[in-house]
Order: sequence, then C-alpha cells, then structure tokens
Amino acid sequence: MTPTYPGHLIVVGERDTTLVTALQQALADLGYGPFADGVFDAQMKSAVMLFQAQHADVDGHALGIDGKIGHLTWGALFGPTPTQPGSAPSSLMLHALGIAGTQVGQREEPPGSNRGPMVDVYLRETGIDPEHSSNAGRAWCMAFVYWAFETAAGSIGPANPLPKTAGCLDHWNRARGIAGARRISAADASADPGQVKPGSIFILDFGGGLGHAGIVERVSSGGRLSTVEGNSNTDGSRNGVGVFRLDRRSLSDHVLKGFVDYTAA
Repeated sequence: MTPTYPGHLIVVGERDTTLVTALQQALADLGYGPFADGVFDAQMKSAVMLFQAQHADVDGHALGIDGKIGHLTWGALFGPTPTQPGSAPSSLMLHALGIAGTQVGQREEPPGSNRGPMVDVYLRETGIDPEHSSNAGRAWCMAFVYWAFETAAGSIGPANPLPKTAGCLDHWNRARGIAGARRISAADASADPGQVKPGSIFILDFGGGLGHAGIVERVSSGGRLSTVEGNSNTDGSRNGVGVFRLDRRSLSDHVLKGFVDYTAA
C-alpha cells in the first residue's frame, strides 16, 4: 500500500520512524541504500540526493538535489498525489483570477515595447505614467496583477489589500506588513502544495532586483502551476509581450521565491 504524503518536508532527523522506513524501502527497491532502519541520517540524505540527481518529477522535470523529500520527490518515488487547497480562497482572489483571465490575448503595441492601450491602463493603476520618459520600458507584470485585484475589489466591494506597486519583489516585501496576508515560501509550497490556492500571487526572483509575478489558477498533482500572467510569452524567454495562460511554472523552479495569499486580508 502506497503511503500518504504527510504534508511536510521530510529531512534529516525526521521523527516519524514508520514514515522514514517506508521511504527507505521505496529507495531500496530502486537500488538505493542500505540504511539504518527508520533513521533519516546523513547516509540516507546522500541516497536521496543521488535519487534526485537520477530522476525527474512526474511531469518530466529535473528534481532539486537537496536531500530533502518534498511533494515532488515523493511523487517521483510513489507516483503523483492529488493536490487540493487546504482551505478555500477568498471571493476577492477568485474574482481577480476571473478578471485576469478576461485579459488573455492582450498584447503590447508594438511587441517588446512594454506599451499598449491596456498595458498603459495596468501601469497607471499603480501610479506609473507610461508616457513619462523615466518609465520607458517599465515591466508591467505586477501592475497587471494589481489591476486585476483592484478591478475585482471595485466590483464586489471590499478594499483591495494589495500594496500599490508595480515591483514584484517590492510586493513580496511589503506583503509582510499587510494584516491577513500570508507569504508562503517556495520551500514550504513544495513541501505542501495544498497551501497554494487559486488566486494566489506567485513571485519569481531572478536576482539583481529583477522579478516576475502572476496569478495561480491551479497546482497539478506533479507540482506544475497553471497561471495567468502579464508581460509574459509562450517561448520560455523573459521577453514578455502580452497576457497569457501558461502551464510552464513549477514548485521546483529555482527562481520561485514564493506565493502571497490574501484569503484573510
């Protein structure tokens, strides 16, 4: 009988010996081991890292090699497990997701300019004047997210709790101080994907102050994300040209900083 994923990251020192023993048996069946029964020690961590280096997740993407067993490594060992949100998202989050979906197909004019009739609307919603020379080429992915939530808030009543910013990492940092907002790190989401709800905002961190953001539609059993995002594309590059519905993000992406959940805000 396949064991049930426990909903937390399994690391060296795990106290549930029954769980560790089941993992050791699965690894041993694949040729990894031997182990001290029921003990997640440095030797077992090395075996897990070797397994991760030689296997992919259920969607065919490389596993992170860290010796920790989260949702993706568990899926590679035992097969995918259903992913359901631990609790329902707020009406605001669902409305914002729906409004974002109506924008799929919007494009920059001309492509690559970070301008266009609706692009300018998104930017202006965050207080940025796209006509001003200092804002030439301003990325607009976070402005799109803010616009979707602001539009949703205007249609159903409650105030928009999101910080008024077009900066992805600025949003992540400022969300810490918003009552009810919950930041979920990439590691915590990988360990328990049920924490990521429809309408959650994902944040990528490319380094050097550069980032990207969008809205989550769903998380697959393999840890893949379905998203709606602006200033993006379908070719995998960072040269965004419009609003797209995508399925290429993953909980294992090394640039994933985390998610912001406004259910309780």
